Amino acid sequence: MNHTFKALAHPVRRQILKLLRDGPMTSGALLEPFDMAWPSLTAHLKTLKNAGLIHGERHGTEIRYRLNAGAAEDAIAAVMAIFSNDTKSAE
Repeated sequence: MNHTFKALAHPVRRQILKLLRDGPMTSGALLEPFDMAWPSLTAHLKTLKNAGLIHGERHGTEIRYRLNAGAAEDAIAAVMAIFSNDTKSAE
């Protein structure tokens, strides 16, 4: 869970997740909205992949990145458990 929250802490990574809400995208398409170098985007994608928030699927020479909604739901559940009155769910 710590990897998930670390990944969500950076605004660029949150923007990448927003872009992927509409469907899979290549790294080239993900790079377009940002003023950054390719290695920087690659590092952000790696952090998101390590957190389980996205996964890549190879299609020929391209890798298409897709949002992993299950990991996001787990993070939301963890935050809700912290603020819930139910002491069992916060453990």
